[in-house]
Amino acid sequence: MLTLSDYQAIFQKYLELHTFKKQPASLYVPINHIMSIGGKRMRPILVLMAYNLYADDIVKALPASLAIEIFHNFTLVHDDIMDAAPLRRGFPTVHHKFGLSAGILSGDAMVIYAYQYLLQTDISQSRTQRLMHIFNKAAIEVCEGQQLDMDFESRSEVSEQEYMRMIEFKTSVLVGAALEIGALIGGAKNAEARALYHFGCHVGIAFQMHDDILDSFGDPKKFGKKVGGDIVQNKKTLLVIKALELGNDNENAALKNLLTTETKDEATKINTTKSIFISSGAKKAVETLQEIHLEEAFAILDKTTLSKQNRQYLKSWALELMQREN
Repeated sequence: MLTLSDYQAIFQKYLELHTFKKQPASLYVPINHIMSIGGKRMRPILVLMAYNLYADDIVKALPASLAIEIFHNFTLVHDDIMDAAPLRRGFPTVHHKFGLSAGILSGDAMVIYAYQYLLQTDISQSRTQRLMHIFNKAAIEVCEGQQLDMDFESRSEVSEQEYMRMIEFKTSVLVGAALEIGALIGGAKNAEARALYHFGCHVGIAFQMHDDILDSFGDPKKFGKKVGGDIVQNKKTLLVIKALELGNDNENAALKNLLTTETKDEATKINTTKSIFISSGAKKAVETLQEIHLEEAFAILDKTTLSKQNRQYLKSWALELMQREN
């Protein structure tokens, strides 16, 4: 297995060789913008990592890794439109920089290119069909998760079960699919590849919980997005759900008022809400659930046929992911 930096470098080089140098520029420049502003490249790296668990010629997995990254960035472009977000990874969002129409149309084109690259994978027809099934299922679930997230904004209450289903679809299924797709391209048996999918899903859920915490408590200089954005948008994150579950009457009344009252004083709303997340025990509860999902992920991994060394490699990656600050 290579280091994460090695995988990042390999993918970055491949990405730079596949920028969109086509016309009209007004369609492709926005795509190059979102694809070039970085991020951890977690999902394409997972494709390469999972492939490398079973095979050595990593070049074979590069088209699929790019497909996953293009699709992921498409979701960011459209999510940013729906969230009216001005920043992504510390840079202007596509719709903020190029306009709403460009954000919509460029995002649509990205979906098509994702399929195009996925179909470039040099594997048998039966495995190609399996890859397409995995990708299609994850893609539609990502859209379902985003819709649930939007629906929750207008609801007064969201259950923990509903929230967990939302983040599973919106975030974790694509993490799992990246691992499963990479493993299948590398020659893993279907059952083994599926186990890696479930491992990735649990890590993805823990990752989203960590991201929710960062959205409220992260360092603005490191986070790359506006801290407190979920609070301003009245999103029913797990922090909110747990605060309403664990908080006392005064905390619940204050939080419900913050969620339903319009205010121009965003700073006060953010700081007051954060205080309730801490005093109610919600922040601690979410951190505990994050650990539970990591433990479940590791338990799944330990049942695979992977060597102890490779299992530890994946565990170390997951633990490092939970330390991210952006």
